Amino acid sequence: MKKEYIIPIFVPHLGCPHQCTFCNQKEISGQTKQVTKEDVKNTIDYYLKNFKDDSKYVEVAFFGGSFTAIDEKVQNELLEAANEYINNGKVNSIRISTRPDYIDKNILKRLKKYHVKTIELGVQSSNDYILAKCKRGHTFEDVKKASRLIRWNGFILGHQMMVGLPESTKLDEIHTAKSLIKLKPKIVRIYPVLVIKDTPLEKEYKRGEYQPLTVEQAVERSKEVMQLFNRAKIEVIRLGLQNTEEISDPAQEESKVVAGPYHPAFRQLVESSMWYDEIVAKIKECNAKVMQVRITANPENMNNIIGHKKENVLKLKEIYDVDVIVKADENIKKGKFKLDIEKTYDDALEEKLNRKTANR
Repeated sequence: MKKEYIIPIFVPHLGCPHQCTFCNQKEISGQTKQVTKEDVKNTIDYYLKNFKDDSKYVEVAFFGGSFTAIDEKVQNELLEAANEYINNGKVNSIRISTRPDYIDKNILKRLKKYHVKTIELGVQSSNDYILAKCKRGHTFEDVKKASRLIRWNGFILGHQMMVGLPESTKLDEIHTAKSLIKLKPKIVRIYPVLVIKDTPLEKEYKRGEYQPLTVEQAVERSKEVMQLFNRAKIEVIRLGLQNTEEISDPAQEESKVVAGPYHPAFRQLVESSMWYDEIVAKIKECNAKVMQVRITANPENMNNIIGHKKENVLKLKEIYDVDVIVKADENIKKGKFKLDIEKTYDDALEEKLNRKTANR
């Protein structure tokens, strides 16, 4: 299987016709100048020099702005620059992110000419009231139309949604996930809302009109929607914004995050919480008061089973008084685990009684 590499090229705010209340792409991406075709070539050359695998799949990804809303001439220049590397066999495909109201048949026809393979739509919510509240400038009907066109024209469809938008509830986000599943994306990104400097949302936050989610709340909401996507076999390729100098702990001087559920290992928190729930459910199925269990799983799942800073192991001991032994086994399928009871409290009591009898 070929190793997949992404070459990210940020086009912050290019093409964005609206100022969403939560967004400041220049701060999020750490990039302020307009991207040129020379920048595209230089970025691709830099990444290609540092990729080690001979057998690899390489995709150039235009992130950050609404790509198809950029001036068409600029779009074509950027796509042509990337497409040269496809024609000479150094790159396999192109990915873009854009707005649902800037997709039509002619746009898709032009994108196909340049070997664009994946189109990600910034959806954020399926609730039109919330979209209007955030000044998105499109409706969910636009999302539905664009998603169908993208799939019908042979592209890979991706969706991006957010948890914790102004006035959005857990039920709104569950409804968004279910609505997206019906549109059959292949990939999804889930972003908890962070309050970023120099955004309308920052002003709302400082006026007390917006209360961001805590990390714990964001984990619980993200977990619920991720479970829906997992059951629908839709891959969640990102949970939380990528950590950078700008997107970091609000306590750091260089951070552009004012408030909100920032955590450097947000995805691990969510996935570990999902593992914890499954382990607890298994323990509760046991017809005994469990004292110690052994969990055997694939090595790749070990960190999430143990939890961030051993959180799952510590919680099981604190809440259920259960000691956990974790064992890696490559024969266990990824995402699965085997739970064996090592000791129950009945066993411990029997041992104690046996020792008393032996000492008489």
